[in-house]
Amino acid sequence: MSFKSIIKELKDGIGSMSRRGAEGKHWRNRTRSFVAPDMATHSTPSEQGQWASLPPELLLDIIRRVEESETAWPARTVVVFCASVCRSWRDVTKEIVKTLEECGRLTFPISLKQPGPRDAPIQCYIKRDRTTSTYRLYFGLTPSENELDKLLLAAKKMRRATSTDFVISFVADDFSRASNTYVGKLRSNFLGTKFTICDGQTPSDGAVRHVTRQSRRFSSNQVSPKLPAYNYSVATLSYELNVLRTRGPRRMNCVMNSIPVSSIQEGGTAPTPTSFPPCMEERSSDTKEKEPMLSFSSPNLSISLKPTPNTEPALVLKNKAPRWHEQLQCWCLNFKGRVTVASVKNFQLVAAVDPSVDVLVAEQEKVILQFGKIGKDIFTMDYRYPLSAFQAFAICLSSFDTKPACE
Repeated sequence: MSFKSIIKELKDGIGSMSRRGAEGKHWRNRTRSFVAPDMATHSTPSEQGQWASLPPELLLDIIRRVEESETAWPARTVVVFCASVCRSWRDVTKEIVKTLEECGRLTFPISLKQPGPRDAPIQCYIKRDRTTSTYRLYFGLTPSENELDKLLLAAKKMRRATSTDFVISFVADDFSRASNTYVGKLRSNFLGTKFTICDGQTPSDGAVRHVTRQSRRFSSNQVSPKLPAYNYSVATLSYELNVLRTRGPRRMNCVMNSIPVSSIQEGGTAPTPTSFPPCMEERSSDTKEKEPMLSFSSPNLSISLKPTPNTEPALVLKNKAPRWHEQLQCWCLNFKGRVTVASVKNFQLVAAVDPSVDVLVAEQEKVILQFGKIGKDIFTMDYRYPLSAFQAFAICLSSFDTKPACE
């Protein structure tokens, strides 16, 4: 049987599975952006179809060939279809699909929380909708005419009395924190000079819990125990004041609290999650776990972290200084053709390393994140290790906020 016929039957089988009861309805909502590979399926092999009883050797060979043949979206969805057939297919697929750093391929939702590849950047673009104050991150070089580009993340700008929030979600039509599509948020101060990136998932044991008034308002009857009750600060951004406009373009610094500076050194690593945290119901059923990472208490749904001291300094990013072009009479940066429109929002981030830290000069000059304008409401975003798509997207969102004191 050819792979095309196999995939056709897989799609038909998934279509029938998605129409089964409330669980199917929940599945369709999650597939608007990504299809989560770790959806619980408690049906028996007979209910899951004929593909659940394939010999393990044959199953492993099929999924490996599919994973190697489909390298980019939209064809990459075939790999996700394989993971959604049944439990045995999902387990094998999760073993074959490597992390984003290793393979350089976006597959499952957790890929957006994993650091990008070291060799070549992941190239994306952002679409801005001024009427709805939403921003959508797509995977690809430039927008396609048939609008089949892969939606990775979406954000909605919400103005508060003393701050501005950019709520980030897996889908473009649900930005509620009481949703399983919630990813995190970016919050600014009143002047738009300082920002905090908050993650809905605990990135590491040493993460700082970010408590807000909105978090304290959540109670047990408002939020499901499966959903995050707090945000965790993973990075802070600051823009230098430039009231008299004598310092040239914007200057920004990013302190990545969840990424150690050793990650850019030879042999260094950054936190790489491989799956989303299990739901609290599954955690409560595990009686062997003596020190749970997350503990919920009613009615305030407070979260406690297992303390782990982290003495290693955090990675600091700074914008690459542009050069003044005498003929054009403007500040210029080499974006290698990825940026075509001059804008105050354009920037490139490199590592700001202390001289005492043993880091190669080539690593210090390597552009980790670049963002720039190519159209009226279209911007490119290229990121690489050790940043994740979520962290890079949040940093770029800070550029959209109004900063009268910085430019």
